[in-house]
Amino acid sequence: MARKRAKHSDSSAQVNQMMTVPIEVHRASSSFDSPKAVGASHRFGEPLVWCGRKVATKGFGAWTRFSTGLVRRLGWYPKVEPYAGYGTDDYARLVCRTVMAPGGSRSGELIRGIRGMFAVPAAKVRVKIEIDGVPVNQVQVGVSEIYDRYDSSRETSSVYAVSDSSGYLDLVAERGNTPGVHVVSYEVAGRKKVTSELFVVPSGTKVGIITDVDDTIMVTQAPSPMKAAYNLFLINPAKRSTVPGMSALFTRLADMMPDAPFFYLSTSPWNIESSIRNFIAEQGYPAGPLLLRDLDPRPKTFVPSGVEHKLQFAEQLMEDFPDMKFILIGDDGQKDPMTYATIARRHPGRVLAIAIRELSPSESSALEQIAGFTATQPMPVTDVPVFIGTTGANIMKTMLPYLRQILGIR
Repeated sequence: MARKRAKHSDSSAQVNQMMTVPIEVHRASSSFDSPKAVGASHRFGEPLVWCGRKVATKGFGAWTRFSTGLVRRLGWYPKVEPYAGYGTDDYARLVCRTVMAPGGSRSGELIRGIRGMFAVPAAKVRVKIEIDGVPVNQVQVGVSEIYDRYDSSRETSSVYAVSDSSGYLDLVAERGNTPGVHVVSYEVAGRKKVTSELFVVPSGTKVGIITDVDDTIMVTQAPSPMKAAYNLFLINPAKRSTVPGMSALFTRLADMMPDAPFFYLSTSPWNIESSIRNFIAEQGYPAGPLLLRDLDPRPKTFVPSGVEHKLQFAEQLMEDFPDMKFILIGDDGQKDPMTYATIARRHPGRVLAIAIRELSPSESSALEQIAGFTATQPMPVTDVPVFIGTTGANIMKTMLPYLRQILGIR
């Protein structure tokens, strides 16, 4: 009996020790920021895009240097804006940004989009990170950043992670966590810890939902640049309108498939993440990670079109969850039908259904319809069932019975 107790005590000690061992992380990379891919792009493709990126990069750098010097004279110093991440049984993706802010500023506060867009990045800031109280150590793996020069002063393993020249930190923690929602804390000198959620998806999860945000769940009138700019930058974020019936549709999907994760995909920049996240919570949509766009002109992060942005993140999710099938939800105002059909063709058998919300005539102008930005585009041919409606209620009537049938849900 004594031997059994000793064995159990040793086992518990090992578990406790494992839970307190620092988690090693490295910077995330993707197929479109690899040296090979970028070199090929520069050599063979789109010289105007390349020149535009070069001009934008120099302008962005000049603005950053000017604005940073200005706010430092005002007494501002770095803070962390934490963003919700997601993980699997094998690893977790952690994203945050360091920005300059006055002393009384709080992270994640609800602000108008125009204020978020003019956030001043805090470059090369040391950030201490913990997952559920367990510290994170960054490991430098060669020259992992090709647009920020390698910093030889960084240690091979450091208790700090260092943000890049635009303030972003995109890290991969090579250790799995138990399924569920975890707490990630971020801390910089002179500020209190701030936290965000980490959604860890169980490996056995069969179905996931990838959904657009703009004009799919939240009215932004994205096909009309002037209307979209007003809704995105100037309107009070607490007064944003939801697309009729979509909250009810999402609630029904969550009830049917309680284990299904929701991934919210938008071409909006990370600068307004708090506004979108507050909208999702206030309108009763299921919680889940946001996959937004970096406001940064470097080739690593600057995606010239919404189609490219959505394709890249969808490809990443397909790779992250190889055994999961997806339901894709979007609208016909930003070429989602074409984008989702492309995903279905590239990954046969991985897409269960596509839902497309049709924009009303009042949400776009006649000129835009002629230009082919709205519902006048024909639906691309795909073997995946496509459900179309102007509201969530319309889509619900046809798509839910189909999903119940193929998933065997009564």
